[in-house]
Order: sequence, then structure tokens, then C-alpha cells
Amino acid sequence: MPETARSIARRPENRYGNRPTMKDVAARAGVGLKTVSRVVNGEPGVTPDTERRVQEAIDALGFRRNDSARVLRKGRTASIGLVLEDLADPFYGPLSRAVEEVSRAHGSLLINGSSAEDPDREQELALALCARRVDGLVIIPAGDDHRYLEPEIRAGVATVFVDRPAGGIDADVVLSDSFGGARDGVAHLIAHGHRRIGFIGDMPRIHTAAERLRGYRAAMEDAGIPVEATWMSLGVTDPVRVRRAAEEMLSGPDPVTAVFAGNNRVTVTVVRVLAEHARRVALVGFDDFELADLLQPGITVISQDPARMGRTAAERLFQQLDGSLLAPERIELPTRLIARGSGELPPED
Repeated sequence: MPETARSIARRPENRYGNRPTMKDVAARAGVGLKTVSRVVNGEPGVTPDTERRVQEAIDALGFRRNDSARVLRKGRTASIGLVLEDLADPFYGPLSRAVEEVSRAHGSLLINGSSAEDPDREQELALALCARRVDGLVIIPAGDDHRYLEPEIRAGVATVFVDRPAGGIDADVVLSDSFGGARDGVAHLIAHGHRRIGFIGDMPRIHTAAERLRGYRAAMEDAGIPVEATWMSLGVTDPVRVRRAAEEMLSGPDPVTAVFAGNNRVTVTVVRVLAEHARRVALVGFDDFELADLLQPGITVISQDPARMGRTAAERLFQQLDGSLLAPERIELPTRLIARGSGELPPED
């Protein structure tokens, strides 16, 4: 026999993807398919001896009931899709967990994925989840045009947006008060004597970044402080870009004496820059982050409640599915300033 023929003959049978069926259970137990169905679904009409044989066959084969057909008969798949911005961002951990807990309480499975802040990837992921017949979607949007979801919503897919509103459609949204939080954080720095305050934020097309910049401007205007263009920097939040922006603000004849960081990723990079800087500079960051209270000084932050955001969004979603909601609503949750030391440093000059 040729070597290739011997290799083919010895190739083991693929044991993956071949799950046992009710037909396999019926054949092993020596009963009809309807009898297996009755045992699997807990229906009456089966003798104890027959039920035992069927259960032994189920255990021996490792058979598990396929719930897909059963839930589809009810018009639901008992699954929810969650589209996040970035699975690696610690902000989304408690948010995702809260959505999962609410989903589980309603007997639903959560399926999540990341858009990586790419609008095309967001659309691809959301529609892929819809194609898998999820009952609803919770979306942290990357794009600003969500008309692609209109057919899905008309078809009955419940949809709630979180952290940022939908674009081009009227839909439920759960937000933190980004404008008010940023205004409070900058006003806190002003109250401690600062007038040259820098702002480093995310990309301006992102709703939260734009709102936090608006809050910064409002606080400065309320205090009668004109804002220099060089004090503001918006863009991607990778450390290289943020470091460059911070170093530029901290240099020159009139450097900033304080920085307001637009999110936790920006804050972490700014902390690293300030650690290398001889002059003490005040810092307030939007979003809390791990170990912020253990640094010296501790980092003053505007704290959001991502778990509450996720829980509120998921509860809103299941209210839609229950038919108890009529019109989309905008829900804005408050933020909280936590003073730890970095935001209370006075200007050195």
C-alpha cells in the first residue's frame, strides 16, 4: 500500500463537531425518539425503568439538549449582544459584568465583542449578532450613524446605547454626565488657584470627549479665564500622543500649572509624565482607575459608575422586551468628584 494510502487509512476519525443527538440516545436505550423527547423535556408518560435506561444513555453519550429550536418556538433566543469599545479597557469590566448579571437574572446568555473604536467593525459586529437572532443589543457606539440598525429595531430587536448616544436614530441611551463632571473637575482646579489649565482628551468625534471639552470650556468661561489653543489637545489616547501633548503643555515660558485628563487612559500617561517632571503640577482625571488612591499624591478623579450604567441599560433593554416601554429615553447618571491630593496642589508660580 502506498505511504499516502496508509496515512489516510490511519487518520483518526474527527471527533469534534459531531455531537450526539436524540436519535443516538434512542438507539442506545432501545426506545423511540418520542420517548427520549419526553424524558429530556420532563414530560409524563414514561415508566421509571424506561426513564432510567434513557438517562443512562444520555449520560453515556454526553448528550445535551439543544435549546435553539425550543426558544425559537417562543420567538426568543434568550441571548443578548453587547458591543463594547475595547475589551481591554478596565472601565468596561464592571459595565459588562452588570449587563451579564441582569441578563442572567432574566434567563439570557450574554455575547460580547469589541469594536476597537472602529465604526465599520461596530456595524459588522452588531449585524452579526442580529443574524444570530439575539433578542437585544447593548451598544457602546464607535460611529455616529446607526441607521443601519433601523430594520433590526423594526423587526423587534431591543436596543440600548451606553456612554454615547446613537446617531441618526431615536433610541434609549444611558450616559454619565460628562459635561457636568468635567466642569466640576476644572472648577475644582480653579478653586485651588489655577488659571493655566490644560485639557487632554480623546478624539473629538467621540461624544464623551466633546462633552468633557465643553465642560472644561464652560468652567474656564465661568471663571473669566481665556483659554489658549495650546492648552487643549484631543486625539487618540495612545501613550505616545498623550505624552507629547503633556510635555508640550508643561514646557515653554508659560506652562500650564494643572492638567485635566479626559479619561483614565490619558490620566495614567499624564501621571507617568508628571513623575519625570521637576515642577509639581496639579492633576484631575475623568474616570477612576486602579491604584489611583495609592499614588503619592493620590489622584483626584471625576468618578463614574460603570456598573450602574450597565445595570440601568440592561434593565431598560428587558423592559423593552417585556413591552413595558413606549418611547426612547435619555438617562443621564451623575458623576462624583473624589479629592485625593493631586487636584488640590496649588500652583507653584
